[in-house]
Amino acid sequence: MQTVYLKQSGVHPFKEARVDLENDTIVIAGKTYVKKDISYDIPVNGTVYGTLLNYRGAYQKLEKSMYEPPYQAPPKAPILYIKPVNTFASAGSTIALPEGVFELEIGAALGVVIGRTATKVTTSEALSYVEGYTIVNDVSIPHDSVYRPAIKEKARDGFCPIGPWIVACDSINNPNDLQLRVKINGELKQENTTKNLIRSVEELIADVTAFMTLTKGDVLLVGVPENAPLAREDDMVQIEIDKIGTLENQVISEKAFIGGRI
Repeated sequence: MQTVYLKQSGVHPFKEARVDLENDTIVIAGKTYVKKDISYDIPVNGTVYGTLLNYRGAYQKLEKSMYEPPYQAPPKAPILYIKPVNTFASAGSTIALPEGVFELEIGAALGVVIGRTATKVTTSEALSYVEGYTIVNDVSIPHDSVYRPAIKEKARDGFCPIGPWIVACDSINNPNDLQLRVKINGELKQENTTKNLIRSVEELIADVTAFMTLTKGDVLLVGVPENAPLAREDDMVQIEIDKIGTLENQVISEKAFIGGRI
């Protein structure tokens, strides 16, 4: 069983629990529940930083264009962006498909949750700054540009489901060897592994904290694999990461959203 930290809907404090991923059960305060019977809140409260082109396949797809204007050379440091707080959504919530948009890119990402203030951290000590790991769906409207901030495409309300919990760092032996899968309506659409990261989790933390401080509760996404699957209206999206669990959300037409997310 895995040790996890979670927040239930309508319950303010975070709770420590034990999860049996094989049987889909969770033990909270000594009582066993079926995972689907729990209503989850967003399990993080810091800033979420995304990372571009950290999977080898994603990098290779754009490698030739890196030598063209405006940059004319590959990036030397991590390419980061922010998923603002309005994008945060919980496991089990719905994702709004904007009017006039017919499909969304599903960005399956391992989220590294920082446990204490990290500045100029070395690779050898990087994991000691990690509280745990979660699953993040870095949703985007399909777009081509990586040279301009894709705010309209990546920062829509509810475009960053997170959860359902944080798995404690000690429960994951090697975050650089985790299989991830994306299923849409139960059909496998994508499979990859964190073995394919250009910068390992430790290297990414070290390179990012070389120029900026990460604080407790911040989440660093290790990247999104190439060939992100596309989801349409009414599709049920599941992102699975070994040893962490499954994040499930359904895509619903924006017209169905009245007075906020449903």
